[in-house]
Amino acid sequence: MPPAAPADILAIDIGGSHLKAGVLDDTGRVQGTPGRVPTPAPAAPDAVIASLKALAQSLPPFGRISAGFPGVVRAGVILTAPNLGTELWEGIPLATMLQSTFDAPARVLNDGTVQGLGVIAGEGLECVITLGTGMGFSLFRDGDIMPHMEMGQHNAHGKRSYDQYVGQAAMEAAGRKRWNRRVRKTIDTLRTLINYDTLFIGGGNATRIDFELPANVHVVSNEAGITGGAKLWDPRLETIFLRYG
Repeated sequence: MPPAAPADILAIDIGGSHLKAGVLDDTGRVQGTPGRVPTPAPAAPDAVIASLKALAQSLPPFGRISAGFPGVVRAGVILTAPNLGTELWEGIPLATMLQSTFDAPARVLNDGTVQGLGVIAGEGLECVITLGTGMGFSLFRDGDIMPHMEMGQHNAHGKRSYDQYVGQAAMEAAGRKRWNRRVRKTIDTLRTLINYDTLFIGGGNATRIDFELPANVHVVSNEAGITGGAKLWDPRLETIFLRYG
């Protein structure tokens, strides 16, 4: 097997239902064919790392690692993992674990932020949500990452969080018609709350939206959760990782 080019990046998207990974060049182009496997249940850190290690064996060689994680990440350490089990993940140094497992430098950010980096234009106030097991969220101003907010854990309706209001379990329980009404209401609420210039909607359930979206709201490919990983190594983000890990 030929050695990896220094720029090649193993981009990992950790989700509540699946683990996905692909190898990118430094422009974000996928090298070979990305892979995916079910997320282990329970999704304990060691089990997830073992699954990622097996998944990477089928991919081209790489020299760096980017990972998107569904929760609060600070300096490469997991603080919360609402849809994987915070009690399993709290305080886990995921960036260090990935670096040790693959013998390559690793960077980790919230998965909604990574998805956003893969789709934003870098102009104005851009908001990104992902509709999957829960609801991911990220916000950007002129391409800069704004402080992370766990919008999925915020109250949406009654005692339900947005994760519980528009997540996978909610769609299965409420049915697609009612779920679409909830998504429409979520879009309206975010517009009032944030006054975004553009809203991008990704995640596995984004394709289930069946109503006409406003002109400044766009459904984007779920593959951005992988391709956005190249941006974690963009020199313009260097200060984030120098300061926070």
